[in-house]
Amino acid sequence: MSADYVVHGDVAVITLNNPPVNGLGLATRTAAVDGLRRAQMDANVKAIVITGAGKAFSGGADIREFNSPKALTEPTLHTLIRTAEEAVKPVVAAIHSVCMGGGLELALGCHYRVALPGAQIALPEVKLGLLPGAGGTQRLPRALGLEPALKMIVTGNPVPSEKLPALFDEVYAAGTDLVAAAVAFAERIADVRPLPKVRERKVDHPDLEAFLRKTREEVLATSARFPAPAECVDTVAASATMPFEDGLKFERERFMHLMGTTESKALRHAFFAEREAAKVPDVPADTPQRRIAQAAVIGAGTMGGGIAMNFANAGIPVTVLETKQEALDAGIAKIRAVYEASVAKGKLTSEQLAQRIALITPTLRYEDVAQADIVVEAVFEEMAVKEAVFRKLDDVMKPGAILATNTSTLDVDRIAAFTRRPQDVIGTHFFSPAHVMKLLEIVRGKATGKDVLATTLALAKKLKKTGVVSGVCDGFIGNRMIEQYVRQAGFLLDEGCLPEQVDRAIEAFGFAMGPFRMGDLAGNDIGWAIRKRRQVEQPGMRYSKTADLLCEMGRFGQKTGAGWYDYPAGQRTPQPNAQVNDMIVAHSQALGIARRDIGDDEIVERLVYALVNEGARILEEGIALRASDIDMVYLTGYGFPLFRGGPMFYADTVGLPNVLAAIERFAAGRNGEAWQPAPLLARLAAAGKGFNSK
Repeated sequence: MSADYVVHGDVAVITLNNPPVNGLGLATRTAAVDGLRRAQMDANVKAIVITGAGKAFSGGADIREFNSPKALTEPTLHTLIRTAEEAVKPVVAAIHSVCMGGGLELALGCHYRVALPGAQIALPEVKLGLLPGAGGTQRLPRALGLEPALKMIVTGNPVPSEKLPALFDEVYAAGTDLVAAAVAFAERIADVRPLPKVRERKVDHPDLEAFLRKTREEVLATSARFPAPAECVDTVAASATMPFEDGLKFERERFMHLMGTTESKALRHAFFAEREAAKVPDVPADTPQRRIAQAAVIGAGTMGGGIAMNFANAGIPVTVLETKQEALDAGIAKIRAVYEASVAKGKLTSEQLAQRIALITPTLRYEDVAQADIVVEAVFEEMAVKEAVFRKLDDVMKPGAILATNTSTLDVDRIAAFTRRPQDVIGTHFFSPAHVMKLLEIVRGKATGKDVLATTLALAKKLKKTGVVSGVCDGFIGNRMIEQYVRQAGFLLDEGCLPEQVDRAIEAFGFAMGPFRMGDLAGNDIGWAIRKRRQVEQPGMRYSKTADLLCEMGRFGQKTGAGWYDYPAGQRTPQPNAQVNDMIVAHSQALGIARRDIGDDEIVERLVYALVNEGARILEEGIALRASDIDMVYLTGYGFPLFRGGPMFYADTVGLPNVLAAIERFAAGRNGEAWQPAPLLARLAAAGKGFNSK
C-alpha cells in the first residue's frame, strides 16, 4: 500500500505514504482511490481528509512513469482527482511542507483545502518543458484568479501557503497538529451542502485580451527556445474562454504535444541526470561520511575567494590562507565587494553580509588551517606549486582531514602521492566564478577513500552544487572535451572563419558563449600555458597557432582589455579587432591555406561533434560513469544549451549514425587526424543505439 486509511470519529483520514515526496505513482493512486471509495461506502464516515506522510503532502506525479503504460493505467491521476471531486461526502486536503504538480491538482479537486504556513505551493511542470496536465491550468485560475495563477504556472516557482489566502479555507499557526485541525474542520463542514467545487467557479478578467497579449510577448521574449511557457499561456486562457470540460480536453491535448517535443525530453533528461550524478555504484547511500564543520582554502585569488564564499554561504566557517599580506587583503576585499554588490541588488541583507564575512578568517599561517575538516587548494595551475602546498598540508593537517585540489587538468593521483595519506586526497574542480557556477567536478583518485567521496558528494549538495564524479585523466571530463572543441575553433580560423562568425554560429545554436568569447573571459594565457605543457607531454598533438600568436601580442582577454576582441574600459561587450582578424588571415596565407566560406552548420557540427567524440572516449575509458554525467558537466559548467539536453543527449537526438557520418567526413578532410571516430560511437551507431539507451 502507498496510502494509509484510518478513521477518527466520523472522519476518514487518507495519508499518502510514498517516500520521499509522496509521488502519485500507480500504487499510490490506487490506494488513494480505494480509500476514497471505502469512505464513501462507510455509513459511519461523514467526511474525508487527505494528507501526506513525512515531509510532503505530495510532490506530484511520478515522472518516471511518463511515456510508460503505468501513466495511463487506471486509476490515472485524472481519475483520482475526479473521484475526490465527485465524492458525495466532503473531501478536505490537509497540506503541509510540499504541495506541487499533481499534488496541487489533487488538492484543487478536493472540496476544501487547509494548510500549515510555509508549505511550498507550485505547479512546476513548465520546468520540465510541460504544462500541468491534470486540470491545473483550468482549476488554479478559478481558485486564485487568472493573473496570479498564470504567473505561478508560467514560472513554475513555489509560493508559500500563507501568501495564497484565496486558495485555502484555513491556514493554521505554525506548530499546529495538522491532522487534528483538519479533522476538526471536516467535522464542522460535514453537513454543508452543496459541496463546493473549484471547477464550477468562473474566471473573470477586466481586460482579458490585452493581458494575454502582453503576457505572450513577455514569454516569447524570455523563453523563445522553450515552447512550454507559451503553451501555458494559451491553456490558462482557455479557463476564461471555454467551458471547464472543453478546457480540460484542450489542456490534455497541449500536454501530450509538449511531451513529444525535444525540448521537454531534454529537460526531463537533465532532471533525472542531476539525480543520477550523485549515485556511484560502489559507494552506497549508507557509506559513512566524515564531519565537515570547518573548512580552509589555500589561495585568496579569484578561485580561492569564490570557493571560500561557497563555504560561508552554506554556514561553514572557512579560513583563507595566502603567502603575502597584500594578496590576502586584496582577496578578502574582493569577497566583501561581491557581497556588497549582492546587497545593492537586494539579493542579500546587510545582516547576511555581516554573518558571511564573519565566517571567513584570513591568515598567513598554515598552523591556522590545521584543524579544518576539509582544505581546498586553489593555487596556480602548475605541478611544482601544487607539490609544495600538498607536502605542507600533509605535515600540518589533522588526521582524517580531506585534502582537496581545485586543479582543472593536473593528475590528482600524482598530487596525492605528495602526501602520506592519498586516501584523503580528492579533486574538487570548481568552475569560475566559483560562488555562482553550479558544477563541481569531483575527481576520484585511485586511492581516494569511499568515505571521502561520499562526504564530498554530500558537501556538493550542501554547497548547492551539482557534483559529478570523474576519474583521473588530463582535463577530467569537462576540460578534456573542451580542448577538442577549442582545437576545432582554431582550425576553423585557419580555414576561413573569423572569431565573431564562429561565436555567432554556436551562440545561435544556444551556447551561452562562443569559444573565443569564452577564451577572453577565462584568460587566453591559461590555454597558452596548457598548450605549452601539451607540446612537451604530447608532441604529436596539433593546434592552430593563432591562439599562441594572439598571446604573443599580449592580448590575454578581458583582464587586459584585449583578446580575440577589444573590451573598451568599463565594458564587457566584445568588439571585433581588425589587427587580430588580419593576423588570422595572414597566418592562413603563411600555412598556404586557401581560405574558404564556411557555413554556420559546419561550424556547429565541428564544434559540437568534437565534444561528442571525445565524450564517447571518456565514457568508454570509464572516466565518466554514464553519458548523462557528461551532459550534466556541460549543462551546468560550460553553457551548453539546456533545451538540447547536453552533448551526448543531443547526439542521440540527431542519431548516432548521422553523427558518425559527419565525423568520418571531417576525418577525410584537412586536420583529419583530429577526427578519428571513437570506438564506442561507432559500435553504438552500428547497433542503432544511443549513448543514453537503457
